[in-house]
Amino acid sequence: MVATDELLALFTETRAHSETICAPLKTEDYVVQPIVDVSPPKWHLGHTTWFFEEFLLKPHYPGYTLFDKNFAFVFNSYYESVGKRVVRTDRGNLSRPTVDQIYAYRTYVTKHMASLIKEHMTSELESVLEIGIHHEKQHQELLLTDIKFILGNNPLLPAYNRAFKENISESHELEWISIEEGMYTIGHQEEDQFCYDNEKGVHKVYLHDVEISNKLVTNQEYLEFIVQGGYQNAMLWHAEAWDWINSNQMKHPLYWHKINDNWHQYTLSGLEPLNLSAPVTHVSYFEAFAFAQWKEMRLPTEFEWEVANGYFNWGQRWEWTESAYSPYPNYTKPEGALGEYNGKFMVNQKVLRGGSVATPSKHTRCTYRNFFQPNLQWQFTGIRLAK
Repeated sequence: MVATDELLALFTETRAHSETICAPLKTEDYVVQPIVDVSPPKWHLGHTTWFFEEFLLKPHYPGYTLFDKNFAFVFNSYYESVGKRVVRTDRGNLSRPTVDQIYAYRTYVTKHMASLIKEHMTSELESVLEIGIHHEKQHQELLLTDIKFILGNNPLLPAYNRAFKENISESHELEWISIEEGMYTIGHQEEDQFCYDNEKGVHKVYLHDVEISNKLVTNQEYLEFIVQGGYQNAMLWHAEAWDWINSNQMKHPLYWHKINDNWHQYTLSGLEPLNLSAPVTHVSYFEAFAFAQWKEMRLPTEFEWEVANGYFNWGQRWEWTESAYSPYPNYTKPEGALGEYNGKFMVNQKVLRGGSVATPSKHTRCTYRNFFQPNLQWQFTGIRLAK
């Protein structure tokens, strides 16, 4: 078991960071839900709190009294086995509970969780607690990306935080990392480090010779793709992607704005001239694939990425891979409701590797398998090429 004081410190630090992320918001910002993929900030704050209450306090804290018996219906996300819940598209209709009530809920649950950690911790509870902590860290990244979408779709394009830096140029020279043909071991192997169940099932894969770029694709490179008609060339796109392009009139990455013939980008620090040397971001898998086709290259598989990751800097952008999100050999879902955490999403999604400028500390690792549907742009997603 991890020492109790270490667990308590990580839990407390994580809970505080969610509220730090929301500190720049105005009350009105907490309720907005522009699209189904974006949840209101106050829902994230309540949902992550409900997770600890539902899976730890209710079953394991002696004599625990629910803060509000209706909150499970409001803040359950997708756990079918736990009970009914508000439909995802209706989260933005929740003017009540109020922001103040949700912060009171957080204080109440955090206080009782601290007591549970100090007085009732067992190895069984530790594994659930770690999932709860990293679950909240996942939502901290979602908070930032959802806040950006909320403010970025406000006609005034207000800044979230002028100090937030999301575009950091890679100054090193471009090199192609060679991975030799052969057998490689994939999967999480550090027994003393937390990981999700979808990283388990250490296994061998056979890779052919491949070269992977040590740099992410930049805005300058992606702008060349746009200027040269990339969004108008059907031969570069999957059929489903081409339908997506035409149905949504897609012409550039999310948050790009052409003003007086000059490209700008909305960032968490406000609207800025497009930084041409920064890694491109907010592109879908559809766009990443088409760009790679245009360059006469491809995206790396998640296995190639994992083998090569030690040779390049990663963590600015979640990097699309050419791998479908599917279970590793011998994958087993955890029993109970937590078995719904990852396994039931292993269809029609692509794996992303790395991390982003929005990923909280102590959360990512080289075996981390993020996943999203191929059309989504609102996360800090980017492109690394292979050939």
